[in-house]
Amino acid sequence: MAGETSVSVRVAVVTGGGRGIGRACALALAREGFDIALCSRSRDEACQAASDIGRETGRRAVWERVDVGNPEQVDAFAERVRETLGPVELLVNNAGIARFAPFLELSREIWKQTLEVNLLGAVYCCQAFVPQMIERGHGRIINIASVTGLKAIPRQSAYTVSKHGLIGLTRSLALELRDYGIAVHAVCPGGVVTRMSEEAMPDRDKSGWPQPEDVAQAVVYLAGLSPRVALDILVLRRFGSEPLG
Repeated sequence: MAGETSVSVRVAVVTGGGRGIGRACALALAREGFDIALCSRSRDEACQAASDIGRETGRRAVWERVDVGNPEQVDAFAERVRETLGPVELLVNNAGIARFAPFLELSREIWKQTLEVNLLGAVYCCQAFVPQMIERGHGRIINIASVTGLKAIPRQSAYTVSKHGLIGLTRSLALELRDYGIAVHAVCPGGVVTRMSEEAMPDRDKSGWPQPEDVAQAVVYLAGLSPRVALDILVLRRFGSEPLG
């Protein structure tokens, strides 16, 4: 789209926004007044999510098929978002994959894919979108991590390492970006009922597990947090589970 968009327009980017937690976050943020740019590896899911957001909220919603583990695709996406909606205020790094198996059964390719998407994907998106936040004079990054970023879980070594790395990225950027008025948070849910969790853990009883909308509620809360305070890590667990010690 030719021309400049006023920085008064609130623009949010949600990665992995075609389904599950990402879709719920995108829809919830649109209801709060954000225009939405979402990306997904699935063209059909991203297109449908953007269409639903526009129809249900009246906000602008654009989409693109992007592999966040590919920095060139991420950079191109960021530029198109800037041209179409304006500089981004909020980035939700949600895109992720989960491959669970004993350590010796996890191939090097699975390790590579997991780290590229879950950790480096967030790095690439931050590199691409933080300059737009600096342009606005403020911004916010919300990384969708996991309780596995805070504790180890058997059979989830690659996923656990990627989420521990994401927590480290969150803490480092919170220090580095505060002088630009940019806040950085991590949301750490336990198991959430999504297609990814069903595929990764088909035999687990998921009754009582949180839904994607529960995580989206936490993201909306962080998006509206006062600039006078900081909240580094927000942990979401099943009501009946034990608190993390």
